Amino acid sequence: MRGNIFAWRFAPIRDLERQGKPLQDAIIEGALTRLRPVLMTALVASLGFVPMALNTGAGAEVQRPLATVVIGGIISSTILTLLVLPALYKWFPSRFSLRRSKKGLNT
Repeated sequence: MRGNIFAWRFAPIRDLERQGKPLQDAIIEGALTRLRPVLMTALVASLGFVPMALNTGAGAEVQRPLATVVIGGIISSTILTLLVLPALYKWFPSRFSLRRSKKGLNT
Protein backbone atom coordinates (compact mmCIF):
# COMPACT_ATOMS: atom_id res chain seq x y z
CA MET A 1 0.00 0.00 0.00
CA ARG A 2 2.83 2.38 0.86
CA GLY A 3 4.23 2.20 -2.67
CA ASN A 4 0.83 2.95 -4.20
CA ILE A 5 0.50 6.20 -2.25
CA PHE A 6 3.92 7.38 -3.39
CA ALA A 7 3.22 6.30 -6.96
CA TRP A 8 0.01 8.34 -7.01
CA ARG A 9 1.70 11.42 -5.59
CA PHE A 10 4.59 11.18 -8.03
CA ALA A 11 2.54 10.32 -11.12
CA PRO A 12 2.79 13.80 -12.73
CA ILE A 13 6.55 13.83 -12.17
CA ARG A 14 6.96 10.37 -13.66
CA ASP A 15 4.86 11.31 -16.68
CA LEU A 16 7.11 14.30 -17.34
CA GLU A 17 10.18 12.11 -16.90
CA ARG A 18 8.81 9.71 -19.50
CA GLN A 19 8.47 12.64 -21.89
CA GLY A 20 12.21 13.28 -21.49
CA LYS A 21 12.21 16.32 -19.21
CA PRO A 22 15.19 16.76 -16.86
CA LEU A 23 14.52 15.66 -13.27
CA GLN A 24 14.57 19.19 -11.80
CA ASP A 25 12.12 20.53 -14.40
CA ALA A 26 9.87 17.48 -14.03
CA ILE A 27 9.71 17.94 -10.25
CA ILE A 28 8.84 21.63 -10.47
CA GLU A 29 6.26 21.20 -13.23
CA GLY A 30 4.76 18.12 -11.56
CA ALA A 31 4.43 19.94 -8.23
CA LEU A 32 2.78 22.89 -9.96
CA THR A 33 0.37 20.50 -11.68
CA ARG A 34 -0.73 19.17 -8.28
CA LEU A 35 -0.87 22.66 -6.70
CA ARG A 36 -4.41 23.69 -7.64
CA PRO A 37 -6.23 20.43 -6.79
CA VAL A 38 -4.43 20.05 -3.47
CA LEU A 39 -4.99 23.68 -2.44
CA MET A 40 -8.66 23.65 -3.43
CA THR A 41 -9.32 20.44 -1.51
CA ALA A 42 -7.53 21.72 1.58
CA LEU A 43 -9.24 25.11 1.40
CA VAL A 44 -12.73 23.63 1.16
CA ALA A 45 -12.08 21.21 4.00
CA SER A 46 -10.55 23.91 6.22
CA LEU A 47 -13.33 26.41 5.56
CA GLY A 48 -15.87 23.78 6.52
CA PHE A 49 -14.38 23.60 10.02
CA VAL A 50 -14.11 27.37 10.60
CA PRO A 51 -17.65 27.74 12.03
CA MET A 52 -16.92 24.85 14.36
CA ALA A 53 -13.63 26.45 15.45
CA LEU A 54 -15.33 29.81 16.14
CA ASN A 55 -18.33 28.34 17.96
CA THR A 56 -19.14 29.79 21.38
CA GLY A 57 -22.45 28.03 22.06
CA ALA A 58 -23.28 24.81 23.85
CA GLY A 59 -20.70 22.09 23.29
CA ALA A 60 -18.04 24.55 22.10
CA GLU A 61 -15.52 23.24 24.65
CA VAL A 62 -15.46 19.96 22.70
CA GLN A 63 -15.88 21.29 19.16
CA ARG A 64 -13.25 24.04 19.17
CA PRO A 65 -10.21 21.86 20.00
CA LEU A 66 -11.37 19.21 17.55
CA ALA A 67 -11.77 21.74 14.74
CA THR A 68 -8.37 23.26 15.56
CA VAL A 69 -6.67 19.88 15.32
CA VAL A 70 -8.40 19.01 12.04
CA ILE A 71 -7.53 22.37 10.46
CA GLY A 72 -3.90 21.99 11.62
CA GLY A 73 -3.76 18.50 10.15
CA ILE A 74 -5.11 19.70 6.82
CA ILE A 75 -2.55 22.50 6.69
CA SER A 76 0.35 20.19 7.59
CA SER A 77 -0.69 17.53 5.08
CA THR A 78 -0.95 20.19 2.37
CA ILE A 79 2.57 21.40 3.13
CA LEU A 80 3.86 17.82 3.08
CA THR A 81 2.19 17.12 -0.24
CA LEU A 82 3.31 20.29 -2.00
CA LEU A 83 6.80 20.80 -0.56
CA VAL A 84 8.21 17.77 1.22
CA LEU A 85 7.23 14.99 -1.21
CA PRO A 86 8.75 16.73 -4.27
CA ALA A 87 11.89 17.40 -2.22
CA LEU A 88 12.08 13.72 -1.29
CA TYR A 89 11.80 12.84 -4.97
CA LYS A 90 14.76 15.11 -5.70
CA TRP A 91 16.87 13.87 -2.78
CA PHE A 92 16.21 10.16 -3.38
CA PRO A 93 15.69 9.80 -7.14
CA SER A 94 16.88 6.19 -7.19
CA ARG A 95 14.11 5.16 -4.79
CA PHE A 96 11.32 6.53 -6.98
CA SER A 97 12.91 6.40 -10.43
CA LEU A 98 11.29 4.89 -13.48
CA ARG A 99 14.07 2.31 -13.83
CA ARG A 100 13.41 0.91 -10.36
CA SER A 101 9.62 0.64 -10.85
CA LYS A 102 10.13 -1.10 -14.21
CA LYS A 103 12.18 -3.79 -12.50
CA GLY A 104 9.35 -4.41 -10.06
CA LEU A 105 11.41 -3.44 -7.02
CA ASN A 106 9.23 -0.51 -5.91
CA THR A 107 7.12 -1.96 -3.08
